[in-house]
Amino acid sequence: MWTKYGAALATLAAQQVFAAPAITRRADAPTASTKNGTYVGVHSAEYNQDFFLGVPFAQPPVGDLRFRIAQSLNSSWTGTHEATSYSDECVGYGSDQFYYPVNEDCLYLNVVRPSGYENASLPVAFWIHGGGFSQGGGIDQRYNLSFIVQEAAEQGKPFIGVSTNYRLSAWGFLSGDEVQEAGQTNIGLRDQRLALHWVQENIAGFGGDASKVTIFGESAGGASVGAHLVAYNGRDDSLFRGVIAESGGPIYYGPLNTSAQNTARYNALVATTPCANSTAPLSCLRTLDYETLNAAINTTSFSSSWGLAIDGDIIAGKTSTQVANGDFVHVPLIIGANSDEGTAFSSTGINDTSDFVAVLTSGGVPANMTSTVLEYYPDVPAVGIPGSPPLGPLPPDFRPPAPYGAQYRRSAAWAGDRAFIAPRRGVSEAWAAQGVPVWSYRFNAIPAGISQITAATHFQEVAFVFYNLLGVGYHEPVSTPPFQDMPQRYADLAATMSSAWINFFVSGDPNGADGLTQGGVAAERWEEYALDAPTNFVFDANVTSHSEPDTFRKEGIAWINAHALDVFSR
Repeated sequence: MWTKYGAALATLAAQQVFAAPAITRRADAPTASTKNGTYVGVHSAEYNQDFFLGVPFAQPPVGDLRFRIAQSLNSSWTGTHEATSYSDECVGYGSDQFYYPVNEDCLYLNVVRPSGYENASLPVAFWIHGGGFSQGGGIDQRYNLSFIVQEAAEQGKPFIGVSTNYRLSAWGFLSGDEVQEAGQTNIGLRDQRLALHWVQENIAGFGGDASKVTIFGESAGGASVGAHLVAYNGRDDSLFRGVIAESGGPIYYGPLNTSAQNTARYNALVATTPCANSTAPLSCLRTLDYETLNAAINTTSFSSSWGLAIDGDIIAGKTSTQVANGDFVHVPLIIGANSDEGTAFSSTGINDTSDFVAVLTSGGVPANMTSTVLEYYPDVPAVGIPGSPPLGPLPPDFRPPAPYGAQYRRSAAWAGDRAFIAPRRGVSEAWAAQGVPVWSYRFNAIPAGISQITAATHFQEVAFVFYNLLGVGYHEPVSTPPFQDMPQRYADLAATMSSAWINFFVSGDPNGADGLTQGGVAAERWEEYALDAPTNFVFDANVTSHSEPDTFRKEGIAWINAHALDVFSR
């Protein structure tokens, strides 16, 4: 398995990180017809795939279209247009932008199909990247679709992969009363929605079946696919038939504010620009040159923490209420989280109970409720709290040193539950209550470069899902290739996990017809979540993946879900 992509690795190493992998331009290059015209792509002999890269799905959101809902393409042509190289990422702020060019003109998507299926009608997997709604893009090679598309074809389960850009940070999620009154809210989410409509209208020209689209995403991408499940109060626009939400979902992982609640921040941003004294600030912002506006947004105060906001339209209200009421698109769902999500989000320096209480109160827990949380999340070094999955392969009496602090594991368990694991359990219960198929998972492997204290933290399942054994797109010192110097069982787990995703893309069931295997050993069947027997499927590299009762931290997680509105405002 490790030598399978050896030749491709040599090719990739010689390329720029933002180039398409191992492509050749031929006289008989692949073509695809859309409603606007015909695109010519490139063929990859190494993967036996056709790539259509940098395909526009909207008019460039520049000039007067800045801070507006994206507009569909309004031009057509005869002949062909090239779709042979990735577009730039949308403007964002963070390490996901380190290796890739960015541009305000960024509403493009990429299509990867196995060769020989141009006249077929294949299922489609539509990837939405994460990055806190402030960074990332379809060009990011950690999300390279070639490996999983090739695996699927070799398994006799071919599908077409699509990845997309969407506007980020304030460029895509600016929010405030003026934005609300102009009807230009959540435009980054609407970018994704327009790309999904484009797929419905055009994917047949690439050999895809518009009735067999699965959307999947991680973190902010998981929150995005969740948002499409509850968009317009759960209206089904027939854009997808299945959803996979990794570390995210239809219950938002943070406070879901209204435009009114975001107005002060909007006004503060405007005040740093030449539009400070304008009587129509939003219109004025559209006239600013890119450099001036980017400089204003690219600060600690304004570059991050712009995300989904309640607008009474695409986000009708608190999503926890919608989910509880059954107001979501009733399609099969895979949803999961990693064992140690909280280590990516917990404060450090948690040395004693008073430090933990400070974390709770700063996170919105009222003072009169902290004693209850302390009871549900006690200081038990062995496992974080009773019934907890282990926080890494650490001895029972382990106390994290500085800078983490002696009670860091306690705080990390709380942080992961509050943001990801409690919503995951609540969504699983809601789907099961409505009789809609849902499969829940816990990812429990520690890739290369991740410490035992950090353990199976946020994002780490992505390379396994994409079957990215080469670690393409992982650049040290920012990130270590996940499978570097790791034993064969890690590659075996990647094969298991990617196969479950492939099965779901193709058939709507992660088990497929023949069930899952890991390293040649049959894994347990991944059972649907049931209210009378709630289970997770544990993806683990040290033992064969298996089912477990979804009952860990039962009381604490139930408390979080019971207070989703009054404490966590989501």
